[in-house]
Amino acid sequence: MDEPALRQIISDLISGSLGPDEAVARLKRIPFADLGFARVDHHRVLRQNIGEAVYAPGKTPGQCEKIVAELLSERDGGPVLLTRADSHQLDQALSGNPGGTVSETVRERAGGKQLFTAVWRPAPLRPARIVVVTAGTGDIPVAVECRVTLEAYGYRPAFLADCGVAGVHRLMGSVDDIVEADAVVVVAGMEGALASLVGGITPAPVVAVPVSTGYGAAFEGVTALLAMLSSCAAGITVVGIDNGFGAACAVARILL
Repeated sequence: MDEPALRQIISDLISGSLGPDEAVARLKRIPFADLGFARVDHHRVLRQNIGEAVYAPGKTPGQCEKIVAELLSERDGGPVLLTRADSHQLDQALSGNPGGTVSETVRERAGGKQLFTAVWRPAPLRPARIVVVTAGTGDIPVAVECRVTLEAYGYRPAFLADCGVAGVHRLMGSVDDIVEADAVVVVAGMEGALASLVGGITPAPVVAVPVSTGYGAAFEGVTALLAMLSSCAAGITVVGIDNGFGAACAVARILL
């Protein structure tokens, strides 16, 4: 429940179109709904402008389905996301909650299992110009997680793939898009140098995502993480390794 929805309850109560009992019942749900195995945070949109997402790993398919259903039960709620779901979790969540759209996003580091993000009730379109750029094709699954999350919040980011510093002319071909953006997300593994390059070009906020792609000395993203944290391009924001979702949320909180 967001602020306009809360104001609407108050307005409907004053006008008489909503009875006191129904108003109380709806207000009771604002702090959280206790499902026994989860306390679903309906208040988060009021606090942060971004609602709770469902992180699938560690949850049973039935738990994923029920948490999504609880979030969707808030009629005036915002987007609902189920992130990093495997095929079993995804199938049950969609079966119990029709209408979600699905994208394959990241893969588990161990075993390479496909993971998916599902979105219900995406937000209306917002005007901000966002660019998501990857250093290599291997970084795309993490970048897609970022893009899908941004789309759930109403943004339509431009997507530039395979623009790493080993062939920097590929990035220069789209430099106008980067300079004119309201925010840029850089998704890069290996040595993570692309974040510094982009951060030195654009005045926009830059959120960098280190990715666990790369050879032995890349240390599954640790090298890129440390390089991004040590960037000489001042003001770059860095999220955790492979955290495309977190990068999208950082951008949304900057722009909302």
